Amino acid sequence: MIEPIGNQYVVARPVYSANTFGEEHKKKHRHHKTFLDHLKLCCSCSTQKAKRIALSFFPIASWLPSYRIKEWLLSDIVSGISTGLVAVLQGLAFALLVTIPPRYGLYAAFFPVIVYFFLGTSKHISVGPFPVLSMMVGAVVTNVVSDASTTMESSNSTENNESILEQKKLLVATTVTVLSGIIQLVLGVLRIGFVVIYLSESLISAFTTAAAVHVLVSQLKFMLQLSVPAHTDPFSIFKVLESVFTQIEKTNIADLVTSLIILFIVFVFKEINQRYKSKLPVPIPIELIVTVIATGVSYGFDFEHRFNVSVVGQMDTGFEPPITPDVQIFQDTIGDSFGIAIVGFAVAFSVASVYSLKYDYPIDGNQELIALGLSNIFTGSFRGFAGSTALSRSGVQESTGGKTQVAGLLSAIIVLIVIVAIAFLLAPLQKSVLAALALGNLKGMLMQFAEIGRLWRKDKYDCLVWIMTFIFAIVLGLGLGLAASVAFQLLTIVFRTQFPKCSTLANIGRSNIYKDKKDYSDMYEPEGVKIFRCPSPIYFANIGFFKQKLIDAVGFTPLRILRKRNKALKKIRKLQKRGLLQVTPKGFICTADGFKDSDEELDNNQMEELDQPINTTDLPFQIDWNADLPLNIMVPKISLHSLILDFSAVSFLDVSSMRGLKTILQDFIRINVDVYIVGTDDDFIEKLARCEFFDDEVKDSIFFLTIHDAVLHILMKKDYSTSKFNFNQKKEMKSDFTINTNGGLRYREYQVPLETKF
Repeated sequence: MIEPIGNQYVVARPVYSANTFGEEHKKKHRHHKTFLDHLKLCCSCSTQKAKRIALSFFPIASWLPSYRIKEWLLSDIVSGISTGLVAVLQGLAFALLVTIPPRYGLYAAFFPVIVYFFLGTSKHISVGPFPVLSMMVGAVVTNVVSDASTTMESSNSTENNESILEQKKLLVATTVTVLSGIIQLVLGVLRIGFVVIYLSESLISAFTTAAAVHVLVSQLKFMLQLSVPAHTDPFSIFKVLESVFTQIEKTNIADLVTSLIILFIVFVFKEINQRYKSKLPVPIPIELIVTVIATGVSYGFDFEHRFNVSVVGQMDTGFEPPITPDVQIFQDTIGDSFGIAIVGFAVAFSVASVYSLKYDYPIDGNQELIALGLSNIFTGSFRGFAGSTALSRSGVQESTGGKTQVAGLLSAIIVLIVIVAIAFLLAPLQKSVLAALALGNLKGMLMQFAEIGRLWRKDKYDCLVWIMTFIFAIVLGLGLGLAASVAFQLLTIVFRTQFPKCSTLANIGRSNIYKDKKDYSDMYEPEGVKIFRCPSPIYFANIGFFKQKLIDAVGFTPLRILRKRNKALKKIRKLQKRGLLQVTPKGFICTADGFKDSDEELDNNQMEELDQPINTTDLPFQIDWNADLPLNIMVPKISLHSLILDFSAVSFLDVSSMRGLKTILQDFIRINVDVYIVGTDDDFIEKLARCEFFDDEVKDSIFFLTIHDAVLHILMKKDYSTSKFNFNQKKEMKSDFTINTNGGLRYREYQVPLETKF
């Protein structure tokens, strides 16, 4: 029965152990689905299921028929044009990160948008080139092609070598893109999009920041127009920096000045767009403006020949024929491709989740994998490189009023116009300008260094994950760095659970509330009762730590007490057999004269004997281990008679820790300390029963629903042991502990009626 009284409550119910609760409240039998049940459900077919699968695979069929032309079309047109212009420039710029000619960046900005329009579930992200992903693809390209470039150095035709090298780089980039797309598609079809959960927000933030640093370093050679050899092994970023600084005197001043001016202008106007985004109808397209100006200035003053600057070069209009991926490259780059696939999906899904929460619509992670996978397969087949979503480009699409992926389709049309009609106009554009534009898009990523201070204040482990991920990605490179970062992050989870913050609880306010006794002053701890809480799973790695913390909490080692008592029992048996020991109502009387028995003699016996339960059935008397023993036999005295283990936060227990836990419980039980476990669910107890955890010593009656149930049971048990009632009377009497309206405990003995109301 529950009675509300103001802001307090009164609960009157019996004290429940897990067994008594199960006897009184019959548990329903639930059928747990087996693997065959899930397989049958998966293979079953119906009209509704077929329709649901079709709509989930082609999300466009669910939102396009309800498209609001009058309300959304104009906004999508404005957003599509703005996003398309940005996509053109980012495609050209990010192609430099892949170390392939800039014109292929236009393909990477066009094809994935078309596929995502039909298959994607997000309405706001702009798929296409992403600097971190481009950098990862570029690292693979450099690694694979470096060997081929070495073998061609002896050839006489430099121009022919450059053409072959360019084709080799393009083949590697497209092959890696197709393979990463296949991996994403397979993960999506198998419905295992949950793999992204292993990439935490801290890890992604640090990884993208480190990738931004890699991008910054990689673009120095274009800004300074230096010939820097490719490095892909660990510590490659330092080797690149060494190569740059050893050639610093060869810097092309025109490229350096141009890139610095572009960088300054882009940073200033991006700051203006950010600060006044609520007042500006659309963000100022500064990338487009500076590109047009830089192209015109370079063409008008003939920078290529006058200052010997490096330019984009010939940009053929139209599409080049598809390319066939190389099977051998598939085999050589599968590990790198898996990392590219996971990072691309993680970034796209993270950005899509932000917009889905903001505008309240669902996204499907598995369908996103399928959409991105097919986008990359299609893009790689048509000479593009792997993409995800650029944060800045998606921000433009959303901030300029984009409502659906119609804006993305229109942005693809803008890119298409450039490819088939006006790409040749960009031939005089300096590569240093594209490098500066690429760096201009890294501001948001580089600003993520501020995360270190925020994470340090909030969570030290997350801060450590951020720092180590950044170091791994910088030192080991993006591929190995990502793998090492994930491993380290999983290791921190092990640390969190391996060293849990265990605590000793006590009653607060004389109510049914139990808190860490270190946190409050007005605490009540029943005499002889210790309540110990473990706030994490118990498994093979932390069972030793759990045992040590429990021993520290109770103040003694139960196994040591057990061995001391068994040693003392052997001495007492010897005295009793020799007739040197008499028992009186006042205690023991020892008539021994000069009796000696060394501990060494006892220690020479098998240690297993000292670890066995104490058996005094052969003695004509009981031994009070907390009283003085004859002949000054020393046994540590303990005041603890009951131990409560709060397992409400223990989610699982593995087989290894199960054996360790049982040993701990047996040690306490054998020295007459009653052990109770509270807060576990039924599955936990059922698993223990399946693993044959219970025996004559450790019984299933030790489980109670709550701490308060166990405490009241202990108090009643202690009261019964000192009660003057006979056994039959005790069966008819129960103790009722209720909470008064003032929060205090009240105890009364009452006759249990035939029917009790709850």
